[in-house]
Amino acid sequence: MSQQLEERFLIFSINVRDFCKSLKWDIINSQYIKQVIRSSSSIGANYIEASDDLGKLDEKMKIKIARREAKETIYWLKLIETNNSKMSEDQRKLLVEECTQIQKILSSILIKLNAKI
Repeated sequence: MSQQLEERFLIFSINVRDFCKSLKWDIINSQYIKQVIRSSSSIGANYIEASDDLGKLDEKMKIKIARREAKETIYWLKLIETNNSKMSEDQRKLLVEECTQIQKILSSILIKLNAKI
């Protein structure tokens, strides 16, 4: 697995965390924030687990899980209330774009893994 991707996924989850720190924590938003923090950090965690030399099928499963977590992260990001703050809306848009790219990267890895199996 790629060190560069590990770093990219780590930076993404840190950016999500920092974005969440800037938001209003009301009863609804707090639930969405907890979910997005979990799913965004699970992307990198599952990617790292995929690199544990446990076999190609396990590697493929962990990449699938990471991709699913990316999809889920996009969903939670879209649900978070930004109170119409332009800065928060812009930041959310950038995070959704980055997570969409991450999802595409993970899909590409899966295609390559399927070709090897």
